Amino acid sequence: MSFYITTPIYYVSDVPHIGHAYTTIVCDTLARYHRLRGHKTGFLSGTDEHGLKIARMAEERGMQPKAYADKIAEAYRSSWKALEISNDDFIRTTDADHEALVQELWKTLEKNGDIYLGHYEGWYCVPCEQFYTEKELVDGNCQVHKKPVEKVREESYYFRLSKYQDALLQHIDANPRFILPESRKNEVRAFIAQGLDDLSVSRTSFTWGVPVPGRDNHVIYVWIDALSNYWTATRRKTQLEGLWDEGVEVVHMIGKEISRFHAVFWPAILMAAGIRLPTTVFCHGWWTVDGEKMSKTAGNVIDPLKLASDISVDALRYFVLREVPLGADGDFNHEAFLQRYNSELANDLGNLVNRTLGMVTKYALTPASASTSPFNLAAAFDAYARALDDFQPSKALEALWALVREGNTYIDQKAPWKPESPRVEILGNVLELCRVLSHLLEPFMPERALAMRDQLGVDEPTAWPAWQPRSFSPRVGTPLFPRVEEDRKKELLERWRPHKKAAAAVEEKADGLISFEEFGKLDLRVAEVVAAEAVPKAKKLLKLTVDLGGERRQVVAGIAGAYEPSALIGRKVIFVANLKPATIRGVESQGMILAAGEAEILGLSALDRDVPAGTKVR
Repeated sequence: MSFYITTPIYYVSDVPHIGHAYTTIVCDTLARYHRLRGHKTGFLSGTDEHGLKIARMAEERGMQPKAYADKIAEAYRSSWKALEISNDDFIRTTDADHEALVQELWKTLEKNGDIYLGHYEGWYCVPCEQFYTEKELVDGNCQVHKKPVEKVREESYYFRLSKYQDALLQHIDANPRFILPESRKNEVRAFIAQGLDDLSVSRTSFTWGVPVPGRDNHVIYVWIDALSNYWTATRRKTQLEGLWDEGVEVVHMIGKEISRFHAVFWPAILMAAGIRLPTTVFCHGWWTVDGEKMSKTAGNVIDPLKLASDISVDALRYFVLREVPLGADGDFNHEAFLQRYNSELANDLGNLVNRTLGMVTKYALTPASASTSPFNLAAAFDAYARALDDFQPSKALEALWALVREGNTYIDQKAPWKPESPRVEILGNVLELCRVLSHLLEPFMPERALAMRDQLGVDEPTAWPAWQPRSFSPRVGTPLFPRVEEDRKKELLERWRPHKKAAAAVEEKADGLISFEEFGKLDLRVAEVVAAEAVPKAKKLLKLTVDLGGERRQVVAGIAGAYEPSALIGRKVIFVANLKPATIRGVESQGMILAAGEAEILGLSALDRDVPAGTKVR
C-alpha cells in the first residue's frame, strides 16, 4: 500500500499558531503510523505565497512580496522542525518548478475547453482571496471575516465549474470516504446541489502571482495556484514522486473553513484535466482558547512553540490529539492541558515505566518476559489500527491507554515487591509491554517513544511490534514526564496568558499621560451615520453604519439611552478609524465614535460646520 497525506497550503499572512500546528501534528501522526505499518508514505506541507493580500502586506512593511514570503515560510519550516514534524517535502508556491507545472495545468484546462475569457464584476474579499455574490454577503460584508468587500470589474478568465456539478455529486455519492466527516460531506453536497456558477480564475489588478500562459497581464487565481501544489509536488524529483498515481491513498487534511475549495473547486479542476481525484478530504474543526474565539484582538493566540518549550513537544502533541475527536471543534483549556499531562502522561504512562525500572534497580534484576503476553494485546492492536485507518487518533490513544492502565493494574495485582513473587517474569512482562507501547506511541510522541526504548535498553528500529520473550538490561533515566507541581502550574498559567498580563500593565500605568507621538497614532476621521438600529437584547447599544467617504464601517456604540436610531441618520461624528475590531454582544465593531459622558452619554462629538465624510481630524 502507498499513502500520501498533505497539510493545507498555509497562507503566509502570519506565523504559525496552534491551529496550524494541530493540523500538521495530525498529518505527521498519520504519516508516521503508515510508515510503522511498512507502507510507502509521503507527507507534504508548504506555504501559499501569492495573491493581492500578500502583496499588500509586503507593501505595508516596505518589503518586496518574495522577501516577505521568505520570512514567513522560514517560520513555518523552523516551527515544524521544532514540533518533530517529519514531512518529506516542503513546497512553496513561489518555487519555479511549481509555477511551471501550474502553467502546464492551465494549458491542459484551456486545451480541453474548460477555460474561457470573459469579464468579472462582483465583490471580492482580499483576506479570503475569494469572490462572493451579493446573496452571499452579510450586511454587505464577507461572511467569514465580517469586513467590507471590494467591488471589482475586470477582464477575467473563467473555469467551467458548472459543467462538473453532476459529476461531483456522483463522485461524492459513489465514494463515502471522499469527504469526511459526514456532516461536512452533507454541507458540501448541499452547496453543489443548489447550483454551481463558473469560477473567475484570473486577475489583472495585481501582478503578484503565476502569469497566465500567453497573457502576462493576467495572473492565475490564487486558489488554482495554491490547490495545485498537492499534485505538482508529486511531479518533482523528490520522495513524493509518483504518489498521485492510481492506487495511492491520497488524503488532504484541512480546516472546515476551506472545505469548498478542496471538495468542490479542486476535484472539478482535476476532472477537467483528466487527473485522478484525492481519496479523502478530511475537514477538521476549529480550536477556541479557554472558551473564547482565538484572535489577536483578544490577545489569546496560542504559540505552540512556547507550550512545547515549557512542558515538552510530545506533551503538546499528545494533548491536541487526545483532547477531541478529529473532525469536532475543540477548546484549548490550559488547566485541562496540565491536568491531562499529570494524570495520563506523568501518573499513568510515566509511572508504569518509572516504577518498573525502579524495582529492577532496587532488586538488581535482569528481568525476562514470558513467551506469551498476559495483556490484551490483540484487541488493543485492532482498535488502534482501525482508529488510525479511520482518521481518529484520539480513539487510537484510548486503545493504548487501556494497555497502560492494564500494565499498572498487573503490577498492583502481582505485587513484585513481595519476596515470594516471580518478580523477574512480572517485571519482564511489563518491560516488554513498554517496548510494544513505545512503537505504537511513536507516531504520537516520537521523541519520548525513543527515550522509552533507550531506558529499556532496547536498540531497534521502529516497526509494527509483536510480543517477544526476551531479557532486558534497562537503566533508570530521567522521568519521561515529570509531574507539574502546584507552584509550577501557577507560574505556567500566568506565562501562557499574556493578554491578562497586558491588561494589568495598562491598569497599572501611573500618570495616564501619553506622548505627542502616541496621540499621532490615532486615525480620527469625520464620519456620517447612514444607518442605525438597536442591538437585540442590549438596552444601551446601537449598531451604526458610518460612511468614511467611500468606505463604510459598522460600529457598536453605547448611546441607545441618549439617542433614537432615526435621530442619528445623516449626523456627522468623529470616528476612531484605526481601532482594532472587537465583537460586542455578537456584533463586530470596526471602530469607535467619540461621545461625551461617563456614567451616561451627554452628547456626541460635533463639528461647527459641514465637513465631508472621511476628512482627517487632527
